Amino acid sequence: MDDTTRRGALKLGAAAVGVAASGRALAPLKDWAANLSIEETLQKHYKELSREDMEQILRHIEEKTKAEYGADVHCEDPRPLPGVKYAYALNLAICIGCRRCAEACHKENNHNRPTNTSYIRVLQMEMGSLSLEHAEVQYEGPVPAEGHFYMPVQCHQCDNPPCVRVCPVEATFKDEDGIVVVDYDWCIGCRYCEAACPYHARRFNWDKPVIPADEINPDQGYLSNRIRPQGVMEKCTFCLHRTRKGLLPACLEACPTGARVFGNLEDPESDVRWVLENKRVFVLKEDLGTLPRFFYFFDK
Repeated sequence: MDDTTRRGALKLGAAAVGVAASGRALAPLKDWAANLSIEETLQKHYKELSREDMEQILRHIEEKTKAEYGADVHCEDPRPLPGVKYAYALNLAICIGCRRCAEACHKENNHNRPTNTSYIRVLQMEMGSLSLEHAEVQYEGPVPAEGHFYMPVQCHQCDNPPCVRVCPVEATFKDEDGIVVVDYDWCIGCRYCEAACPYHARRFNWDKPVIPADEINPDQGYLSNRIRPQGVMEKCTFCLHRTRKGLLPACLEACPTGARVFGNLEDPESDVRWVLENKRVFVLKEDLGTLPRFFYFFDK
């Protein structure tokens, strides 16, 4: 059963049992015999895969990427680090709206080149206003523009994520370090999570990604920046293929003003903890009770 056929069958199943159905109720491969082919093994939910399964899958992804895109890649499955709860903070006082963060995200995460997709939207806002409805996304001209400030928005890695609650097959879930991830091979593309997200932070893969071989980022993570299949949801993962190995997110490294701060909430000496304890901090749409791990602040 190929990915397209499976997703079509599961969409019909989801419609039949309703949005309250669990992933286990729709898992046709859970109790199959041990002699599954690698293609069938790929259809297991991420949480049900053994380390041996995962190693086979990772090698399969590398081979498939080579065959379809002509690129040599290395795919890993970095797991959450003990004692780590990630958080992000962004200084609105010094963000200049240059969109270099969005460009870095586009390249780092192997997005479809023709659509110029990114997990980050940079909103141009009028000074004194926080009206997202009147913000400009497709602004042009020199930045920063007089009388405006800029608010990059991406996945807020909520502690109470509405996207997770509405997924009918449990394809999206919050991992132990606070990062909300998507099991791309389990996602049925229903887009309920996209509708539930109050931050417009999820993207739907309408087409098979088009990326020249020499532009593919070869350092890939199973739950993050590997090339996603057509017809699934995807989102920012705080670059977990980097951050779970002690590196910083690509968007932070690309920021020319130092507006972005990332770190471990559990570490009292981390930069992000210092920001939360010493700056005027707020979260977007706090009244919704999503409890984001993405914070905004101004210099005092």
